[in-house]
Order: sequence, then C-alpha cells, then structure tokens
Amino acid sequence: MAIIDSAKRYMIAEGNPTQWSGKYPDKDVISRDISLGHSYIIEENGRPAATFCFATGHEPNYDKIDGSWINDDDYATIHRLASDGSLSGVADICLEFCLNSSDNIRIDTHADNLKMRKWISSKGFVYCGIIKVSDGSPRLAFQLERLQNEN
Repeated sequence: MAIIDSAKRYMIAEGNPTQWSGKYPDKDVISRDISLGHSYIIEENGRPAATFCFATGHEPNYDKIDGSWINDDDYATIHRLASDGSLSGVADICLEFCLNSSDNIRIDTHADNLKMRKWISSKGFVYCGIIKVSDGSPRLAFQLERLQNEN
C-alpha cells in the first residue's frame, strides 16, 4: 500500500488528481488482486519498488466500449501499475513480463494521466475508445496485439 500511496501522490502532483482519488485503489482491491494471483511486485535489490495487476481473461469493464477493440481474441489486462519512484523503467519491466504471458494486452488510463498515455503510445498500443470503470467514470482504452512473428 505504501507504493500505491506514493503513486497517488505522484499522480496528483503531475496534474492527475482524480484517477486514484479517495480510497481507490484501497487495501480490499489490492488484497483481491493478491488472492486471485494477479498482483506482482517489481523489486530493486530485494526491496519492492513497484506493483501492478496483470489478469488474463475477461474484464467486465471492457464489455462496452465507445469505439472498438482491435480483436475479440483472448486477452490479458494490465491494471494498477504503481511505483514508489525509486526505480526507472518499471512500466517497461511490467510490459516485458506481461508479453511473456500474452500477445494480446489491453490497458486503460484516465485522460489526465499524460505520462501513462505517452508511455502506452510509445509501446505500440492502439487507442480503441472509451470504457467506463465500475464507478462510471470514463477511461481511455488501448490494446496491443503482438503478432506471432514479432516474438
């Protein structure tokens, strides 16, 4: 939770005060990620420096999209990528790990999260449209389909 809290402070300082406002993501959300086996830690010298959720299979928030996904094939989703700021390149480390498990990855972010949007675009994700998360707020949705010959 210390990593999540650090990321919340960073987002606010970077002009994104609403994506992770209030309690979200709280201990219950993170505990659920852990219990489902979807929570991962990136370590530096044996110390946790970042965390992310990587889930394979259906994401209910992605059922309705104002736009369209690249495909309807099986996919995995990256959620709640957070860093304490002590290690650079954590998003790249996360993506490399995820691409070892899936060639079809979806991700979403708040419109105000400019740093994440820039990173998502730089990695070849394609903008697909707008989805709504469980509280009804909109998120920009992206998908990366790595073709088999790109492995």
